Amino acid sequence: MKRSSLRIDGVDTPIIPTVAALVREHPGTISLGQGVVRYGPPADLIRALPDKLADPLLHRYQAVGGIAPLTEALAAKLRDENGIELARGMQVMVTAGSNMAFLNAVLALGDPGDEFILPLPFYFNQEMAIRMAGYVPVCVPTRPDYQLDLAAIERAITPRTRAIITVSPNNPTGAVYAEDDLRAVNALCAERGLYHFSDEAYEYFTFDGARHFSPASIPGAERHTLTFQSFSKGWGMASWRCGHVVYPSDLAEAMNKVQDTNLICAPVISQLLALESLRLGRRALEPELQSLASVRVQVHQALRALDGLASFASTQGAFYVMLRLPGIDDPLGFTRAMVARHRVAAIPGFAFGFTDTRQANYQRLSFGSLDAATVAEGVQRFIAAVRDWYGR
Repeated sequence: MKRSSLRIDGVDTPIIPTVAALVREHPGTISLGQGVVRYGPPADLIRALPDKLADPLLHRYQAVGGIAPLTEALAAKLRDENGIELARGMQVMVTAGSNMAFLNAVLALGDPGDEFILPLPFYFNQEMAIRMAGYVPVCVPTRPDYQLDLAAIERAITPRTRAIITVSPNNPTGAVYAEDDLRAVNALCAERGLYHFSDEAYEYFTFDGARHFSPASIPGAERHTLTFQSFSKGWGMASWRCGHVVYPSDLAEAMNKVQDTNLICAPVISQLLALESLRLGRRALEPELQSLASVRVQVHQALRALDGLASFASTQGAFYVMLRLPGIDDPLGFTRAMVARHRVAAIPGFAFGFTDTRQANYQRLSFGSLDAATVAEGVQRFIAAVRDWYGR
């Protein structure tokens, strides 16, 4: 009998394309769903790319781990910005986005039936990757402010546990995990013989004095820590698909097998743009980050109009707000009504593991992908949609 893979059948349908289709069907809809920034890579860097492709050797396959100038620049970036010294026993691999880096690592380190611990709410593509590989995602609760519940994580460890995953700054909540908690998770992994997967795609997006911390900077962590970073968010390179993973050197053979089979090498033109971005330096992003910080404040203030009906934690990272609304029977019905009646879209929380929608209707709003005026209008439409649905 012809059928699709049972492993794939067990993976939820991605929610982003579903919501995007609704938006296309209703012109004029403001989407607060897409997790990208409104700006792109610096225009002068893009204009310079054709000249950088003049070397005919660049059109051949390149090194599996990335072109040498980029991996060297990444080594300096990791040292200077994250405190990660590759010379301590780690390597870096350039991938087509950090989602691919995550899937590469999952495939390289797991066996069917192995368990990967995910604090709730999770980033849905990571949960999907774990299921696709034939592994088991083990979801653990976080505290009401979305900070890590260390006791819950430790209780979830079994003989089949392979890794603990942290995403900080967090997608979808915006929580920036406390350094002490990340150190505790990393120490727990060392003690129990587990890997610590540290997703840091939003490392540049911290507010109100919060600071990003990379667990791989801890002495000794190089033996069991994998760090995932991306050019998609900070540098506005989402469609260019360029990210990287830092991993223990003793995993090089396994990681190279997966990369060579999946991709051979990341697109060279994207690697060249990433290289020039690193040469430009993080300071070039500061005006955009400051602008986003102002939008964040305005969004939080506007959403206070829903006090008594909706609640949210004023988290300090990324560009998301996760709102908790009263439970509903038809979560997609709520999404469809928002788009059809009020021309605004958000991402429902069930996509991130908040599946008990009768208890609470969670919605993730992104304020990163639009200009300030459009975000403000979108939030007002969202507020109207909530009041309309709940009759308040």
